[in-house]
Amino acid sequence: MYAATSRDLVNRASLEDARLVVDLCGGTGATARAILDTAPAQARVISLDNAAAMQRVGRRHLHDPRLTWITSPAERLADHVPAQGADAVVCNSAIWKTDTAAVFGAVASVLRPGGRFVFNIGGGFTGVRHPDEQAASTGPSLNTLIRQIAVRDHGYAPPPASDAPPKLPLRKAAEQLAFVGLDIVHTEVTAQHSTMAEKKAWLSIPVFARPDGPFTHAQRMQILDAAYAQTTPDTPTVTSWLVVVAQRPDGSQ
Repeated sequence: MYAATSRDLVNRASLEDARLVVDLCGGTGATARAILDTAPAQARVISLDNAAAMQRVGRRHLHDPRLTWITSPAERLADHVPAQGADAVVCNSAIWKTDTAAVFGAVASVLRPGGRFVFNIGGGFTGVRHPDEQAASTGPSLNTLIRQIAVRDHGYAPPPASDAPPKLPLRKAAEQLAFVGLDIVHTEVTAQHSTMAEKKAWLSIPVFARPDGPFTHAQRMQILDAAYAQTTPDTPTVTSWLVVVAQRPDGSQ
């Protein structure tokens, strides 16, 4: 799923003439790989993430002289992009975990005129659901099973249900982008089709592991294994995403 979402974002970034592209919150470099596969041969790529451990994994598997790894928070992006600026910034599956107002400002400051900022937001964080997800009916989700097992076997007390708004609805993202001078040129709700096995792999990543609360990663993995044992690996799953393509005005109008 992560490789598929990376290719989707990169294809929207208009990299035909790119000289410098930033993979923001790049983790182990899956999106950087998609950028390198698409950008011109002379283009350079910066993969920036604040998790050195994930980057160490990426360095072992992705070897390309055009790629530079930088360990830094996304909010400090502007400290690491040369004065000539970037032609595109791509952020896959992470923007809602940052201080978006600060990150959008940093992106705007490094983009060249006409440069694109392409990112996605998980459906639950932005309050959207693709029709394919709404139509899917394959029994309890892995997240639901995780909560049930955490409550039953580990004394987990989930927070009470609330009507709190989504963390990053499109309206909020649009306001923050406009404030820093970036124009939204396209949005789309997409669906990524995968399997329960892929969902388990996703939830094994520490930053995505569940449930919240005072659990160690080892405890979360124990709960995940117990929940996954109640599923079938090839059961189809559908995840919704809001994709946003923003652009720095090129000054031609």
